[in-house]
Amino acid sequence: MNMVQPKVQVPDIAAQVSYAMRQMGVAPIPRNYELFYEAYIGSNPRLTKELAALGSRATQEELDAIGAQYFSQHQGKGVNGAHGRIVNELEDLLVMLKDEQNTLENYNRVLLETQARITTKSAASVDLLRNAIGVLSEATDTTVAQGKVTVEGVEAKSREMEDIRKELDEYKRIANTVSLTRLNNRRAFDDRLAAIYDSQRGRTTTALIVCDIDHFKRINDTFGHPVGDKILATVANIIRTNVRKDAFVARTGGEEFAVILDLTTPDDALMVAERVRKSLEGTPFKNSRTGVNYGPVTLSLGICMADQTEDSQDLYLKSDIALYCAKSTGRNRSLHFEDGMKKEASKSWLLYKK
Repeated sequence: MNMVQPKVQVPDIAAQVSYAMRQMGVAPIPRNYELFYEAYIGSNPRLTKELAALGSRATQEELDAIGAQYFSQHQGKGVNGAHGRIVNELEDLLVMLKDEQNTLENYNRVLLETQARITTKSAASVDLLRNAIGVLSEATDTTVAQGKVTVEGVEAKSREMEDIRKELDEYKRIANTVSLTRLNNRRAFDDRLAAIYDSQRGRTTTALIVCDIDHFKRINDTFGHPVGDKILATVANIIRTNVRKDAFVARTGGEEFAVILDLTTPDDALMVAERVRKSLEGTPFKNSRTGVNYGPVTLSLGICMADQTEDSQDLYLKSDIALYCAKSTGRNRSLHFEDGMKKEASKSWLLYKK
């Protein structure tokens, strides 16, 4: 797990990414930011290595080549296509409403003309009055018919735009998911973590559990990254199946995962963490073809309640401190954050690199 030396304030990821892009002379466009964001959080070591190898003046073609290799391009095309369809739908809707406006303006003009004709001195003429009523009736029928067409058109456009919105939501979900583990990625996790503090209830009833696979570097070094990837996918599935369906589960780093539990208590959060830990501890990791045993594979977990913290950064930091203490006291255990842990954790964070 790649960890930085603890500081008084947690670095602003967006600022760090923007600074790195400026240093390399990279254009500040979304697809470039996505590359540097993933490289910064270390979720894909190969991507980070290839991006660093470009040097201080990477060309846009080189960056796009890396993006094409590591990110699904059809997602961007899908989003752009859906956006274009929404624009077209809105333009059609504006034309329709403009036609309705013109119809109403014409109707208003006819009414005014009719009123003027009825109130003239010659209004006593039966023929003139009959003619005015006929004009008014025709205008009314036309306007009502036009209005009905407009309403039906607006309803149809609304349904079409709702379908497109759902399509965009699906693209967003895919963009926020790690393909290997099928869990939310770090970007989605950061957003969800910040949202905890949008309400008082979130502050008082939410727990964060951070989990780290014990000795994962040793697993990768011994058996290779393909085996490591399979283990990551299995661990992700075990976490997902041992928490509530409404729990938010993310892969936040190389071998680190996080669970956000709403409407929970410290005891319940510990119970969930222990259920995940014991389930993984009891899972065999063995190659059925060769008989090679990759296990045991275990997790250390740190837990913190949101009401123990000031903001999302503090919540993540304190959960991480609890995780560090779980590592330093033997691994394969779950610990709640306590204030006394700060001093212990400040002594050394090099344990993460072992």
